[in-house]
Amino acid sequence: QVQLVESGGGSVQAGGSLGLSCAASGEGLSRYSMAWFRQAPGKEREGVAYKSVYGGTIYAESVKGRFTISQNSAKNSLYLQMNSLKPEDAAMYYCAAAPRRWLPSSSSLAQSEYNYWGQGTQVTVSS
Repeated sequence: QVQLVESGGGSVQAGGSLGLSCAASGEGLSRYSMAWFRQAPGKEREGVAYKSVYGGTIYAESVKGRFTISQNSAKNSLYLQMNSLKPEDAAMYYCAAAPRRWLPSSSSLAQSEYNYWGQGTQVTVSS
């Protein structure tokens, strides 16, 4: 069982930056892969960024070059640095964990791959 708690959301003007954190707890965290998702009102939840324990990353096309995912060496904290924010980035952001490890691929951003979810942190971007 893994528990995930996100923090760092807030309100920012377009062009600004925010950094999100996800604190993970539970046994065997090194066996888990983690990712960030987001869901805007009236829209499907979408994958934003994934970091493989093998070192690779994958990003949604809409955030490439602006967002950076990272993880600490203990594998109990996941981060998302968001720069050049746009109004369309506004959403509830979720941290997710899956009890397996794999290289970055299209499935890395599929919510069906993940078993554990945090409660989310809200990001608001004003134009």
